[in-house]
Amino acid sequence: MKYTRLTKEQLEELHPEFITFLATQTIDKKEWDKLKDKSPEIALQEIDVFSDLIWDKAITNVRFIDHFSKNHIFLFKCHDTFLESIIVHTSEDSVDFFTTEGLEWLGNNLFSDAVTIQTGKKEVSENRNEEVFKIIENGGIISKGDLYSKLTTLINVS
Repeated sequence: MKYTRLTKEQLEELHPEFITFLATQTIDKKEWDKLKDKSPEIALQEIDVFSDLIWDKAITNVRFIDHFSKNHIFLFKCHDTFLESIIVHTSEDSVDFFTTEGLEWLGNNLFSDAVTIQTGKKEVSENRNEEVFKIIENGGIISKGDLYSKLTTLINVS
């Protein structure tokens, strides 16, 4: 597997797509029930293949990921062959970027000595989706890129 197996809940949500997938494998309901009963390892392999297809399609469409920790914000813009990043860090131990107050503090202190901002770029031409998946798996949240865009504008203006 390239990614992770979809959960039972995710599979239930994607039930019509899974039925279509099984049909492309020439597996009808009767055959699927027999597989689950007599060859559960093969049934799991089918679920794994389907999971990879779903993850691959979803991740291909991801353009922005936000990852927050107490004193860091990692923002990613995902292109086809590279990832751009903005990393915001504060040395203020009392600030918590998980809270509204922490983000308000950041807005008021963005250009103070207590905040460092770094930018980066990483080439990922062959395994783009796997790299993006690792970020999501480690706590990244798919976003619309609002914070990334705002910070890019602020950094470039100042």
